[in-house]
Order: sequence, then C-alpha cells, then structure tokens
Amino acid sequence: MADTVLVAGTASHVGKSTVAAGLCRLLADRGVSVAPFKAQNMSTNARATPGGEVGVSQYVQARAARVPATTDHNPVLLKPRGDGESQLVVDGEAVADVAAGEYYESHWEMALDAAREAHARLAADHDVVVAEGAGSIAEINLHDRDLANVETARFADADILLVADIERGGVFASLVGTLELVPEDVRERVVGAVVTKFRGDRSLLDPGLDAFEDRTGVPVLGVLPYDDPGLPEEDSVALPSVGKRSVRGADDGVPDDRSVTVAVPRLPHISNFTDLQPLAAEPGVRVAYVPLSDSLADADAVVLPGSKNTVDDLLALRAAGFGDALAAFDGPVVGLCGGYQMLGEVILNAAIEGSGGQERVDGFGVLPVRTTFSAEKTVEHVTRELDGAGPLDGAAGTVEGYEIHMGDSEPTADVARPFGGGGAATTTAVGTYLHDLFVNDCARDAFVRNAFETVGNDSPDGSEVARPDPYDRAATLVESHVDHGPLPVEW
Repeated sequence: MADTVLVAGTASHVGKSTVAAGLCRLLADRGVSVAPFKAQNMSTNARATPGGEVGVSQYVQARAARVPATTDHNPVLLKPRGDGESQLVVDGEAVADVAAGEYYESHWEMALDAAREAHARLAADHDVVVAEGAGSIAEINLHDRDLANVETARFADADILLVADIERGGVFASLVGTLELVPEDVRERVVGAVVTKFRGDRSLLDPGLDAFEDRTGVPVLGVLPYDDPGLPEEDSVALPSVGKRSVRGADDGVPDDRSVTVAVPRLPHISNFTDLQPLAAEPGVRVAYVPLSDSLADADAVVLPGSKNTVDDLLALRAAGFGDALAAFDGPVVGLCGGYQMLGEVILNAAIEGSGGQERVDGFGVLPVRTTFSAEKTVEHVTRELDGAGPLDGAAGTVEGYEIHMGDSEPTADVARPFGGGGAATTTAVGTYLHDLFVNDCARDAFVRNAFETVGNDSPDGSEVARPDPYDRAATLVESHVDHGPLPVEW
C-alpha cells in the first residue's frame, strides 16, 4: 500500500497545485512510482482523459508524475454553471446538475465511495500518492463533508503538508488559525508547513518561523520564493474579476510599440482559460482579459474563450455592447469551444445550457455555422490535420488537443473547415472545439505571425528564447527550498 502525502492549504490559491506537481516530478525523476490525487475538485478548467473529465491540475500533475491521466486522479469534479448550480462529474462522467445542498443530500455518499475506491486503486499501483486538498482545510462549516481535505486525510491515512501564502499577509495567523480549527485527528497528521510566494530577505522571516514552531510544534519544512513555474492555472481566482482588465505577458522585455494585444473577454462563466497561457508566453504578445463592454479599440486580435454557460455569457456580452464592438473590429478573431459557438449565427436547443429557457439564441454571426445543443456530452482527446485558414493561415500539420462540449456546430454556407473537416474559418475569423490549440507550435506560430502582420510589425524572434519545462521548474522549487523532514518520501 502506497504512502499518501496530502498537500493541504490555509486558503485557495496558496500554491498547493505547484507544490503537488513539484513533488510528483521530483519523485518520478528519482524512480519512485507516484500518482496525483484530488478526491473532489471544483473548477471550470477540465481536461479529457480516455475515461472522461478530470480537473486541469490533476491532468498537469499526472504529466509531472510521468503517468497517463485517468479519472482515478480526480474522481469527483464539480463544474460551476452559475446561479449556485454545478455539473457533477463522477469517475469522468456527468451525473447531474446540482445545487450545493442537493449535492450533499443526494450525491455525497456516492462521491465519497468513488473517492475511496479511486484512491485505493492508485495506492495499490504506486509507491506514493500525492493528494491535493481543496481551498482551506479549516472550513469548519464543512468538516463533516470535506471530501478533498478531511475525508481524504482519514481514508488515505495521509501525512499532511500545510501550505500557506505569505504574499497576501497574515501568514502566521492563517497557519496557526488553521491548526486550531481542524479536527484533532486531522491536526495530528500535519507533519510540516510550507510558506509560499516569499519575496525579500529570508533571514527577516526566521523569527516568525521559530515562534510558529514553538507555538504549534509543527516544523516549517520550507519557504518557496515567488517564482511562478508557469503551470496551467486551475481557478478563476487567478483571473481579474468580471469588469476588470488584466494583462499577461507584459514582462518579456519587448517594447509595447513592438507588441500585439490579444483581447479576451472576461466571461462570467469562463472556462479552460489555460488555452491562452501559451500565447502569453510568446515574446511580444500581451493577453489582455477585458471587460465585456470593452470597445476593442486597443486590441490587435480577439480570442473568444470557452464558457461553462455559453448562452448566458453570450447574452451578457450582447447586453454589454460587445457584439457592436466585434462587428467593427477588423483584426483576427478566434473562437474556442463556447467562443466558437458564440461566433456562429444561431444556437438551437439553447435551454439545455442557458438559464433563461430560450430555445433559440442568435450568435454574433461572424462565422456561418449553426450550433444545436444536445444532452449528450463530447469528452475526448483528439488529433486533427490542420490546414490553416484565416487567422491560422500558413499553419499546416498535425495538432493535438481535447474537446469537452455539449452539441455540435455545422456550416450554413460554403466555408473553409481547417481542422480535418471540422471547425470553420473565413479570411478574418476561425472557430474550433479544439482546446489546447495554441499548445501546438504550428497553430500558435501562425496566429502570432498573422497578428503581427495585421499591425505591420514583424514578430519578435522567439527561437532563442528558453522555455524551461514548467514541471521541472516546480520540481526544482520543491527540491531547493523544501526539506522532506518527516515526510514519507526523500529527495
């Protein structure tokens, strides 16, 4: 039976996923058979595996562990849809749309059983299971039903590594308060703490670390500097709030007058926004998450991203005037999954996904396609032959990615279908269901080159730019700054 390490946190977005991924890669590189695990995840960012959907962090951690991602790595996934409802995915399959109370009343035991069984299978097949908690382990209103933290610690007999973020302040209060609030049997499993996102002189922190250890008896096993390894982000907390603007990729040394700005509407139900990270890593490319009412006056290209509620987000965009801004925009436009559906002429059977009960909702009419929703969900890893057109003109070759969507889109007129007979493209717009499109070099390079040509600039030469493996960077962070101490693993 494998040893299990539970990477728990004092709050959301404290660095649990980075620590877990770093542990997975570090152990895998030392010949340890390791698997990631998260009993229950809540995220609109999912990936397709042969068995169904898993949260993006567990997909990433499986790659870090050098094992194929399976639904055992994330047996329970809640995908928020809005209005307090989430789509419940168990063992990779969508089970129901549930409100929080309904989930705990009607589906909790099923979810708990699925998590226990998935962990047991992983523990039987591997030497170490690196489990990731969710949010804070100190949510006292949920301790009797905290599947990702409390229940995992118990059924996995896990040693707990407690992670806290110093960037937002109050790190010692959050650590001590968390230890005070967790159930006693769970508190006894905490073998060490890790402080993340530290900037400055470490020696100035040492008196606080010593006082914390004296007060709690829990050793601080490491202090991680603020160094983002570039792993795909899981939570929308990493994005600006709806109505705010935020720019990624502006610290690459390329002058603003030599760069291009890719505008991405910050949809209320935005999903799979990891699709945009490869663009932000390109020299001279600024990915700007913009309010729905943005005029697009400063944009050189537009990417309409995926959505967990395409219909409601489409209506919100139209109400904010985005349709008029898009109609006046003459640069390259890309629609990904839900964004592809929005760029079409119409969505039929819209009530399947939207909250307003409409059977028909008009799209923006940028692409001559008709989308018809159905209850059947497509979840698959796909390979396509790309024959680029429009914003992807010049791209050619095999591209890989994944599809997660309800319904299908068909052309209403003669139009280029650049993805092996799928998707749609005009001279200025392209749409596809393929997530991870820009992970593929040929697609990303073509889009970036065409965006720069649109504004009359040559794209900066990124051929000499080193792109370190994010999994190796996470492993180096853990190896260099965390002592394994009492953990049941060594490095």
